[in-house]
Amino acid sequence: MVTGKGGVGKTTVAAALGLVAARRGQRTIVAEVARRDDVSRALGGEGIQEEELAPGLHHLSIDPERAMELYLTDQLPSALAELLASSRTFSYMAAATPGMRELLTVGKVWELAQEDRRTPGAEPYDLVVLDAPATGHGVAVLSAPRTFAQAARVGRVARQGRTIDAMVSDPQRTGVVAVARPEEMPVNETLALQDALRDDIGLEVGLVVCNGMISQRFTGADVRALDAAPDGPELRAARHTHARARAQRTQLQRLRRGARAPVTTLPFVFDEAPATLARLARELERAL
Repeated sequence: MVTGKGGVGKTTVAAALGLVAARRGQRTIVAEVARRDDVSRALGGEGIQEEELAPGLHHLSIDPERAMELYLTDQLPSALAELLASSRTFSYMAAATPGMRELLTVGKVWELAQEDRRTPGAEPYDLVVLDAPATGHGVAVLSAPRTFAQAARVGRVARQGRTIDAMVSDPQRTGVVAVARPEEMPVNETLALQDALRDDIGLEVGLVVCNGMISQRFTGADVRALDAAPDGPELRAARHTHARARAQRTQLQRLRRGARAPVTTLPFVFDEAPATLARLARELERAL
């Protein structure tokens, strides 16, 4: 699971991790949630269906409504499943049930990770990379099976909730990558995520990726020369860049002091083109 504060580059990191795993020979799928298809578009995909984007790298955008239809078809007689799936009232009730979207999402992710998949004709994957929602919602996705199992206590929903929870809370089978930018709020959220995961799921963050680092271009002598030079737009831009890079490194140090997992960095990039993602994958592979 790849998570972090919104806007820190979770999708970019998830795609880069997928590329690394595929290059290492693992049959990998990157799953996005809520019908998003950013990874697919960045790598030249055509839609939200389960598709191969590069050799060994696949993609799926999870639609909770479609996941509900598949769940009903799998669990109920076909006539009843079709009736409920076509019922607007039932769809509204399901959408309004707290945690239901999260349960359907993680249930589909769990299905992708099974050796014997329930989707007819589907092959298993060696690795599933979930491009999860932002930090708090990402924890809710992982905790949904346990919540429903505890609420139901007995019956099919409780059994399935316990089965899924057993996998997502097992550190041998589920890992969490936290993505942050070297800024105060993303660092705060990443450090808070560690405790939320431990308390709610029983997992620890396995890796922290500090994304969007600006190169430190100036030596001490350069900075003194910039400070002494006459003012101008180019010099103001240079001073601003130096100040921002210095502030980033202050936040990176704070992240490393507070993180219980290894922290690696990725450089700031200007686009998410396939060549750029390949470059980030190489950087990440070296760190891993």
